[in-house]
Amino acid sequence: MNSVTGTLIAVNVIVYVLDTMTGHALTAHYALWPLGSGLFMPWQVITYAFLHGSLAHIGFNMYGLWLFGRELEDVWGPRRFLTFYTVSVLFAAFSQLAVTSLMGSITPTIGASGGVFGLLLGFAMVFPRRTILPLIPPIPMPAWMFVTLYGLVELTLGVFGTANGIAHFAHLGGLLGGWLVMRYWRAQPPFGRRSR
Repeated sequence: MNSVTGTLIAVNVIVYVLDTMTGHALTAHYALWPLGSGLFMPWQVITYAFLHGSLAHIGFNMYGLWLFGRELEDVWGPRRFLTFYTVSVLFAAFSQLAVTSLMGSITPTIGASGGVFGLLLGFAMVFPRRTILPLIPPIPMPAWMFVTLYGLVELTLGVFGTANGIAHFAHLGGLLGGWLVMRYWRAQPPFGRRSR
């Protein structure tokens, strides 16, 4: 397995085991707490992405990290891959902080989903015609279409407040962060002009 992808998965699993064994003491201090909660600390914009609430939560996120991360790390190399993932995690955190501030929420956010959504966006931009078979619905579709539809679903669920307990705007923030990094690397607007 690729070095960064494998390391990220291993660290997430170790943190999950430690958090579970300590009665979620790590979550209490390292989750992404809303700005108005009185519990927010700057390091939480990174540490939240290594915490998960259940086996299903970490299972799906680590599967996505493995599925999309290993191929992107092969294409970009370890340093560029880690940069991309980190920016996606940060944008997911900032998006979630903005939304929780507007809503007055005091519920913390955990999970690598924002980073994984960024990887999904990166995968679709690098391999736009690669076929993806989602679990729901099990209909094969090109990566670009899957990401577009998934993004629209997340936006709809976030705006209408359905599927509570899921950080839809963190997912969208991860997509945005990934998109901006790809545009920057390709010197495309808003970072530069398209080459002709």
